Amino acid sequence: MSADGEGVDEAGWDVEPEDEIASVVEALGHQQKRWREAAGLTAGDFGQAIGYGEDLVRKVERGARIPRPEYLDAADRVLGAGGFISAMKEEMTKARYPKKVRELAKMEERAVELLLYCNHNLHGLLQTEEYMRALYDMRQPALTEDVVDREVEARLSRQSIYERSPAPAFGFVLEEAALRRPLGGETVWRRQLEHLLEVGRLRNVALQVMPTDREEHAGMGGLIEVLKFEDGSAIGRSEGAFNSRPVSDPKQLRILELRYGMIRAQALTPPESLAFIEEVLGET
Repeated sequence: MSADGEGVDEAGWDVEPEDEIASVVEALGHQQKRWREAAGLTAGDFGQAIGYGEDLVRKVERGARIPRPEYLDAADRVLGAGGFISAMKEEMTKARYPKKVRELAKMEERAVELLLYCNHNLHGLLQTEEYMRALYDMRQPALTEDVVDREVEARLSRQSIYERSPAPAFGFVLEEAALRRPLGGETVWRRQLEHLLEVGRLRNVALQVMPTDREEHAGMGGLIEVLKFEDGSAIGRSEGAFNSRPVSDPKQLRILELRYGMIRAQALTPPESLAFIEEVLGET
C-alpha cells in the first residue's frame, strides 16, 4: 500500500522529467486528461479504477511525473484508448533516465568501435545488475532507493548494445584491483567475475587486464573512453586530459588513442586476461 492508502505502492514516482523530454511527458499527460474527461471520470475515480492515488494522477496529467509502464497499461485499459497510451511506454522509460545517460546511450548506439579503460571499478557495460546496485548503494551521501532503481535501470538499458547487428567492436582494459575487490559481497563478486568471462569470450570483445605489478602504466591519469563512428568521426574523454571534457578534435583524439594504445600494450593479452580472471575466480 502507498502512504495514502491507495492501491499499489507509489514509491519511485518522485521523478520529474528534465530538459526537452518534458514536452513529450506533458503531451501524454494532457492527452490522458482528455481521455479521462471524455469518459466522465474524475481524477479520483480514475485513480481508484487503475489502482493509484488521485494526487499521482493529477501530477501525471500536468507532466510533473513520468508514468511507469504498468500505469500506462492500466490507464489504456480503463480509458479504452486502444493502445494509444500503452504505446508510449518506450518513450516514458527513456524519459526516466537522466539526460547525460540518454545522450551517452545514443552515442554508444552509433559507435562501431568502443575503446574503454577504467581505473577504479568495472565499466558500466561490463557490470551485472547486482554489482551496479552495490556500487550505487555505497554512494555517499546515500541515495534513495528510488534513485538507485532509476540509475540501475538506465545503466542496464545501455547493455542492449551487445544485441546490435552488426555488432560494434569493444576494447576493455580493467585493473587487477577492480577484479579483486569484492564489492557487494562474495556472491555478487563471483557472479560479476563469471559475467566478465562470458563477455570476454564474445568474438567482438577484447578484454584485457592491467596487472598491479607493472612498473610502467600509461593510464595513471584516469579513465579513458574513445567512441568511433561509421562516418570516420570519433569522440573521446579522459579524466586526465582536456579538463575531463568530451573532445572530437583529431589532435586531441590522437593523444587519447596514444595513451589507450600504450595501456593495451602494457596490459595482459585477451587470452592471458581471461585466464587471469579464471584464476581470481578460482581463489574466491
